[in-house]
Amino acid sequence: MSSYLKVSGTKVVDGDDKEVILRGAGLGGWMNMENFISGYPGCEFQIRTALAEVVGPIKSEFFFDRFLEYFFQEEDAKFFKSLGLNCIRLPFNYRHFEDDLNPRVLKEEGFKHLDRVIDLCAQQGIYTILDLHAAAGGQNTDWHCDAGTHIANFWLHKDFQDRTIWLWKELAKHYANNKWIAGYNPLNEPTDPTHTAVIKFYDQIHDAIRSIDTEHVIFFDGNTFASDFSHFGDMHKKWQNTAYSIHDYSGYGFPASPEDYVSSDEQRRRMKRSYERKREWMDQHGLCVWNGEWGPVYARRQYDGLATDAINERRYKVLRDQLAIYNQDRLSWSIWLYKDIGFQGMVYVSQETSYMVLLKDFLAKKHRLAVDAWGADTTQVRHIYQPLIDHITKEIPQENQNLYPFPVWKLSDRVGRLSRSILVTEYLVKEWAEHFRGKSEAELDEIAKSFKFENCLRRDGLNKILMDNAQTWSSG
Repeated sequence: MSSYLKVSGTKVVDGDDKEVILRGAGLGGWMNMENFISGYPGCEFQIRTALAEVVGPIKSEFFFDRFLEYFFQEEDAKFFKSLGLNCIRLPFNYRHFEDDLNPRVLKEEGFKHLDRVIDLCAQQGIYTILDLHAAAGGQNTDWHCDAGTHIANFWLHKDFQDRTIWLWKELAKHYANNKWIAGYNPLNEPTDPTHTAVIKFYDQIHDAIRSIDTEHVIFFDGNTFASDFSHFGDMHKKWQNTAYSIHDYSGYGFPASPEDYVSSDEQRRRMKRSYERKREWMDQHGLCVWNGEWGPVYARRQYDGLATDAINERRYKVLRDQLAIYNQDRLSWSIWLYKDIGFQGMVYVSQETSYMVLLKDFLAKKHRLAVDAWGADTTQVRHIYQPLIDHITKEIPQENQNLYPFPVWKLSDRVGRLSRSILVTEYLVKEWAEHFRGKSEAELDEIAKSFKFENCLRRDGLNKILMDNAQTWSSG
């Protein structure tokens, strides 16, 4: 690799000013674990604490290290490359590099697996984008910033922001000379209720990174889960070599879809309009757009039975129609996600593995209780929570019901997050950890091996569509 990628107008280009369209996936659930991806309840810090209490800190650390090792290896990189994809977004958690009780002291061991995967990808000619998915204090209101609350305290305490600036300077020092890194995604899906603090922070983080690394592209997410740039004004004039990231999930690709997706003219119009709204500010100013997350979730036969195939065919229609829109704009994208236990991944852990066998009944219970917010099917618990929603609707004036991050979170979403995804999951954390009690290191290693590529199945319908579009774009 002889040159860095850079932004030129609306495009990403190489050292010869040739356009490079980044097509790939996010390695979610790896260095920032997520409940629906690997089957635990709640947040990563909760299950790490609980497992250490059950099996001891040494065995717990051993298990999680083996998990990180097996989750992405050379076989994964080769398969990814075989699809014609050229970029992997690498979400990571600040806790790998810094402890809350020992702030601003770099944990060098945090680079171990990140360096390894960046090198594996480079060997296959795959770019990587570093994504701080979980920042100190929690930069958004959801589980995936690993804060255990619905309050984004990152925006309430300057020290959390200062620590994040410190961390990115350390990361920039470490990776400044690595040309296979396409760029830095400093903050995943911020939810700043003021809509202005995020812009001030971006200005600070831009200058901090540029004081060390003037070459790598910076990818800034829009506010409110990467959907809103309406307050950014002319700030782009201050930021060099910068692209802007939307997250373009379509409601048609999820169990809560208002109707079955049949690819009607009206459904495609709504899909396109939602996408256009997210990128409107960039189009007005002639800026570079990257779709950092998107993609449907999929039915699972153990939960959806005979309806599984029909549901998934509708989800593939959503996928194809979104790609048709993106292709018109030669859009760079990173689908969510590469690997999981069967809900959304391009590859997913087999039901026959030791991990899935061990947790089979627990996973069914989690699904029934709808405790994971992502793509929750509330059919079996709706009767429990609807009275609370009705109570709030009745007692709280209409003008006070739409709390930020409305409209992304409607009232029912807020009730679900606080009651199911935070409260109920707290009581499930120990139950998850107890499944590992008495396991030897050899047994823990075998459980972690469940996530190796050789123990995963491929979602062929999804991968064929991605491969076809990668080839189309390569020849475009």
